[in-house]
Amino acid sequence: LTETINTEQRQKAHKLLYTKPPLLEVINLEKEYISKSGWFGNSTSFKAVDQVSFKLYEGETLGLVGESGCGKSTLANAILLLDKSTAGQIMYNGIDITKLNTTKVRQLRKDIQIIFQDPYASLNPRIPVGKAIMEPMKVHGIGSSEAERKEKVIDLLLKVGLDESYFNRYPHEFSGGQRQRIGIARAIALAPKLIICDESVSALDISVQAQVLNLLNDLKDNFGFTYIFISHDLAVVKYMSDQLLVMNKGKVEEIDDADIIYRDPKKDYTKKLIHAIPKGL
Repeated sequence: LTETINTEQRQKAHKLLYTKPPLLEVINLEKEYISKSGWFGNSTSFKAVDQVSFKLYEGETLGLVGESGCGKSTLANAILLLDKSTAGQIMYNGIDITKLNTTKVRQLRKDIQIIFQDPYASLNPRIPVGKAIMEPMKVHGIGSSEAERKEKVIDLLLKVGLDESYFNRYPHEFSGGQRQRIGIARAIALAPKLIICDESVSALDISVQAQVLNLLNDLKDNFGFTYIFISHDLAVVKYMSDQLLVMNKGKVEEIDDADIIYRDPKKDYTKKLIHAIPKGL
């Protein structure tokens, strides 16, 4: 993991990042679930996301961390408009995307992509991976022909460290690390501005994790991607994040420059997470 971006490089990059308006601004976002207990039971409400606010700048990586069930993935689904928020605003390039109509939301899908924890579950086992990457490109009008799209997909496979012969192979033929690279290729095929990585390396062993993290950083440098990197494991995001947002029970526990939080956490909950990082990482 130590091969990823270091503190000094990050500080230089930050001077450029924070001079522009934010790419994404989440303002007092809430997601409330209401459930009934029994036929005549009273309704009970639960806020999975509770008054969450943050800004994310183009070219930045926001590490979103917290224990399982803290609301990280619910927040991600709200930003992706997969789960409608109850209150608050999600400003993308200055526009509140929670108020967009269906056509505009479909257009936005190209700009905001997700890399899943388990790419195998999101790949059709009966379709070769090359075709699976081409499908969303066709939907969004990328490439003027099948031949052009195929050429672009082969280039993407090479960029994520896979061979062009993989184009015609099926998902079950790949290892976990290779499938994750396919998931990355599919996400970047639409040339998005923002990519949400939801526990994207948690199922991989430590050496493969490092390879995938370094790949994500290389792609960010080469294409100018902006990431929200979600994990329950601070060791994984330690060298990835410019900014760190710690969530606990749906709320923002702490948010600051990642290096500042790692060096001097203010909240007991954050201290507990940091103390759990194995020494030497």
